[in-house]
Amino acid sequence: MTKTQANPARALLIDDDPFELATLSASLRLHSCDVVGEASSVALAEKLFQSLKPDVILIDLQFSGEEAIELLHGFRKLNPQIGIVIVTASPDLRLFGLQEKDIPCGSQIILKRSVSDLSIFSLALSESIEAAREKSDAKWISAPSPIIRSSFTSVLNELTDIQIETLRLVAKGLSNSEIARVRFVSEKSVEQIISRIAQHLSIPSDRNRNLRVILAGEYYKWLGAPRH
Repeated sequence: MTKTQANPARALLIDDDPFELATLSASLRLHSCDVVGEASSVALAEKLFQSLKPDVILIDLQFSGEEAIELLHGFRKLNPQIGIVIVTASPDLRLFGLQEKDIPCGSQIILKRSVSDLSIFSLALSESIEAAREKSDAKWISAPSPIIRSSFTSVLNELTDIQIETLRLVAKGLSNSEIARVRFVSEKSVEQIISRIAQHLSIPSDRNRNLRVILAGEYYKWLGAPRH
């Protein structure tokens, strides 16, 4: 008997937004999911993982982005068969400084805006365990709607990896000189990249408006309006 046939997978939920964490936890329990723990910080997540020994982790990628993935890889080292379900508001992982190859194998990725039925979480929780055992590639199990897909294809997908990373660093508050040091390029190159990003996003030139603030706003909009 599989976990799905016998007892539901024991899930640990990780999300740094207490309201979202409590709401999702309650909703999943109503859908017969066995939520054994809820964590809103890395320290608590690690403690609960050790004490509760869950079958599967469900984590919101807005939970520190790269730090969330590092946390998941750490869990996988301790339990190679742990199932992983990742929830995100953005279908472009580059906005988090990630590539799909960075995601632990077997991970099931859910795009928030495409969820119309919470049963998709139940399915993802059970399938992630089997996928981890088979070491399958990470996969999106909820495709964006045609409208969402079209908007991202026409805007984000046309930005290069370098442009996305530069936009991310601008949003984090790095100056052009700091970005140049991080990217090992000249400040002039950074200025040119930022200019191209602004043009691509149809941001008009206006000396009365702070371009960096506008770009940061665009970044967080596409990221899914994170709460930090």
